[in-house]
Amino acid sequence: MNKFYATGRRKESSARVWLYKGSGQMSVNGLPLNGYFKREVLQMLIKQPFDTTETLGTYDVHATVEGGGLSGQAGAIRHGISRALVKDPTQELSISLKRGGFLTRDDRMVERKKYGRSGARKRYQYSKR
Repeated sequence: MNKFYATGRRKESSARVWLYKGSGQMSVNGLPLNGYFKREVLQMLIKQPFDTTETLGTYDVHATVEGGGLSGQAGAIRHGISRALVKDPTQELSISLKRGGFLTRDDRMVERKKYGRSGARKRYQYSKR
């Protein structure tokens, strides 16, 4: 079996990731990786699971991502790639991915706005008189 599927999530984003044995091509929502994510930092973030497992260039990645912003989407794709890599029975990659913290879903979310405040914690300016 040469196809592995996993779902990754981060903030409000969710990504569906398919890994194929291949040459290392990556596409996100039908666009190449550098066409969808213009910032180098986000591209590096997505490639981190491959760097830690030393499998960069051995899998093709096809991902569809929705919701949230670009940073959350990149984190969701990274989470999905990590979970899909573990499903490959020919390689034992879960130890290095777990040690790197890639398999844990980052549960940090935006704190909700409270009443009587201008944001979650910021207050309106105090006027003494």
